[in-house]
Amino acid sequence: MKHWCLALWLLAATASAQAAVDAADHDAFWVWGGVASQPALAHARTLYILQGQVATPRRNRQAPAQLIAQGMAMPRLGAGQVWLAYRVDTLHWPDQVYRQLFGQVQRWVTAGNPVVGIQIDFDARTRYLDEYVAFLRDLRQRLPAHYRLSITGLMDWSSNADAQVIGQLRGVVDEVVVQTYQGRHSIPDYAAYLPRLSRLGLPFKVGLIQGGDWQAPDFLGSSPWFKGYVVFLQNPAAAQK
Repeated sequence: MKHWCLALWLLAATASAQAAVDAADHDAFWVWGGVASQPALAHARTLYILQGQVATPRRNRQAPAQLIAQGMAMPRLGAGQVWLAYRVDTLHWPDQVYRQLFGQVQRWVTAGNPVVGIQIDFDARTRYLDEYVAFLRDLRQRLPAHYRLSITGLMDWSSNADAQVIGQLRGVVDEVVVQTYQGRHSIPDYAAYLPRLSRLGLPFKVGLIQGGDWQAPDFLGSSPWFKGYVVFLQNPAAAQK
C-alpha cells in the first residue's frame, strides 16, 4: 500500500511540475500563417515570421523547386529582431529560388523592419545530415554576410547524429532551435533527449509549443550553449487541446 501511495505522489509531483507553456512568460515567438495576434506579441523581442515554403510542385515532382509565398503580410516593425522563416521540403534549389528569397528579405529591410537573418525549417533526418550540411554551407556562402542563419533541429540529433557531421555546422549556422513538439503537442518523451543537447556544441534554443507541456531541466540554465526559448504560437482553441 505504501508503494502505491508513493507512486501516486510521484505522478502528481511530475504532473504539477510540467506546466503548460504560457506565451506571456516568453519574448520570442514563431508567427505562422493563420495565427491571430495575441497580447504576448506586445512584449516580443524576437519574431520568426513564416514567409514561404520551398517545395516541388505537387502535380509534377520532377519540376524544379519553387518558393511559394506563405505567412503573414509584411508589417512595419521598428524594434526587436526579425528572422524570416522558410519551410523547406527539398534541398535542391534552382537559382531562381535564391533570388526570390533574398529579394523578399531585402523588401522587408527596405520597409524598415529589423531583419537579422533567415531561418530554415527542414526536418533533416539524422542519416541525411551530411546532405543538409552541404546545402547549408552553400546557402551561407550565398547569403549576404551581415545576415545570420538559423535552422530548426530535431531532438534525436543529440543522440543519434554523427558528432563529426554536426561539428561541420560550426561557423555555418548561428543557432539551432530544437523542436520539443510535433504538430500541436509536446513530444511525450522530450525529457529523455534534453540532457544531450549540449553535446551538439552549437548555440541552441529550445522550441516550445504554446499550451504544451514543459519542465525545464536543471542543466539547461548552466549550459553555455543554451540561448533561450522560442514559442510556436497557436490560436487559443488549438493551444487548449
